[in-house]
Amino acid sequence: MEKATPASPIVPPFTRESAIKKVRAAEDGWNTRDPQRVSLAYSVDSRWRNRSEFVNGRDQIVALLTRKWDRELEYRLIKELWAFDGARIAVRFAYECHDAAGQWWRSYGNENWEFDESGLMKARHASINDLAIAESERLYHWPIGRRPDDHPSLSDLGL
Repeated sequence: MEKATPASPIVPPFTRESAIKKVRAAEDGWNTRDPQRVSLAYSVDSRWRNRSEFVNGRDQIVALLTRKWDRELEYRLIKELWAFDGARIAVRFAYECHDAAGQWWRSYGNENWEFDESGLMKARHASINDLAIAESERLYHWPIGRRPDDHPSLSDLGL
């Protein structure tokens, strides 16, 4: 899959192809688990609703993601395009991680995104549900980092 570069950002209005690329770019970013790097995909004044937490701006995004990945260990994420129109994209996602006690979790959710003209996300609304799973129920086994291109999608996994 082609990746965007700083010289060729993925900007609205989105086509099906560009929306799929934008979703994969977001997934790849989050799978780095690098809060500072991930924050650069969002406008400096980006507004989030993440579960029941409201976040405004990159500094708060970095703080939220730092807390998140300090407690969500061995985090692996898959995102999938649900819908798109103009400057908006809707995705569904699932990620797996474990906590400090070793309990594995699969978290399912939906996100609604809105982008500015430069392709930075200016709004993110995330609804997320958590399910405790046994380690034997894990479906994501790739090495930490980017999901391999040949790994099954959410739909392929029946999620």
